[in-house]
Amino acid sequence: MAEEAILGYLENHEEISDSGHFAAERGLDHSDIVNVIKSLYGFRFVDVQDIKRETWVLTDEGKKYAVEGSPEVQLFLAVPPEGSISKDELQKKLDPGVFKIGCSQAGKNKWVEMGKLILRKVQHVEDKVKDLLLQIQDGKAIGKEDINSLKARKLIVLQTWKGYSVKKGPNYAPKRKKPATDLTRENLQRGDWKELEFKEYNFSAKGPPAECGHLHPLNKVKDRLKDIFRQLNFEEMPTNRYVESSFWNFDVLFQPQQHPARDSHDTFFLKVPSTTRQLPEDYVERVKEVHESGGYGSRGYGYKWKIDEANKNLLRTHTTAISSRMLYALAQHAKVQPFTPKRYFSIDRVFRNEAVDRTHLAEFHQIEGLVCDRGLTLSHLIGVLEDFFSRLGMSKLRFKPAYNPYTEPSMEIFSYHEGFGKWVEIGNSGMFRPEMLRPMGFPEDISVIAWGLSLERPTMILYGIDNIRDLFGHKVDLSLMKKNPLCLIGIQ
Repeated sequence: MAEEAILGYLENHEEISDSGHFAAERGLDHSDIVNVIKSLYGFRFVDVQDIKRETWVLTDEGKKYAVEGSPEVQLFLAVPPEGSISKDELQKKLDPGVFKIGCSQAGKNKWVEMGKLILRKVQHVEDKVKDLLLQIQDGKAIGKEDINSLKARKLIVLQTWKGYSVKKGPNYAPKRKKPATDLTRENLQRGDWKELEFKEYNFSAKGPPAECGHLHPLNKVKDRLKDIFRQLNFEEMPTNRYVESSFWNFDVLFQPQQHPARDSHDTFFLKVPSTTRQLPEDYVERVKEVHESGGYGSRGYGYKWKIDEANKNLLRTHTTAISSRMLYALAQHAKVQPFTPKRYFSIDRVFRNEAVDRTHLAEFHQIEGLVCDRGLTLSHLIGVLEDFFSRLGMSKLRFKPAYNPYTEPSMEIFSYHEGFGKWVEIGNSGMFRPEMLRPMGFPEDISVIAWGLSLERPTMILYGIDNIRDLFGHKVDLSLMKKNPLCLIGIQ
């Protein structure tokens, strides 16, 4: 309709001098007219010249006063014609903003007397502000002094209007014939294909870029880590158990029930279901005995172990809870079949109630590896760690003695972070204690060496990221996935 109006008008007239007036006279939306003009200009049906006009328009506050009246008049009308009104009562009758501005303007105009009591000084007033606002709204001109007054009160603002003047172009026609893009069977049957104008093909145009997915740096490093573990003949453990009981998460690992890590400030405990009842009774008794009285060369902790604490459900704080289940199953299997050495690994999420900072999150990924065999020593552990981390491209390693309830000896693992410019702790390791292994049913000559680290730390080192929140969490920039190439970890 807009296109027909423009081309039809130009057939009998030399020019459309103002697209805004043209649209208003025909009841058309100016934005529709502008879009059609641009399209016609692109095909050279018309030639155009830009038109710019600056006009005053009402602000949201100005529109409100154009309907309800200016604050000073609203305040004046709220004052009783005869008598007076207290300031508090008057304030209750008006909007806070209207009351404040109205007091100022009505007092300035000497319409009311301001004191403890407010009373009228004149009987009738004219709402000049509202009248001026309505004139501007209707597109009428007002004086410069009035403009400055309304502008100072932020009731109007200058707006630039853009339009076009339009003349016939070199390809002008009273009606635009839309070029055909396809030759159809119907065109051939009707024979109208002879009169069709076909749109030219643009063979240099490029199609839209193909969208494709991008792997997150954590997934890239995780996949490479799995390759490394498999090359070292490790089996992946099933880790689809985010909710764990305190028994498998803590008690089995010879971690005392009064340990700080079992406090709600460090661990997320579940409300529903709050407890579990699916625990092997004979194994529970052996774990209870080693906690209370010791055994296997240990004195235990000498406290009263409570099954209620062991039954509490939580979000697992480490994947060692999965390792404890796998080792227990391996020990039961070894009772009926000859013992077979095993190498296990897992990579999955764990949860800890920690304060979030540049190196810590409440949810992160843990990498865990363990070897169960006869005659293992601390030298074997160090050798495996050096082999494992060298395949990650981390040749700068340091080990520091540490304490863990379920490993002895224990070592913290440090790697040099080029981004931080310092040594950064990347994991923990050790040999599982007899107090953990013997209640499971392993004989004395069976040992287990194990280590754990977060997936985020080595990823940050390999990608040069110095803030964990830039890598994992709700604030991550998704362009990170597109910018970072595949991280090639040198595998020996």
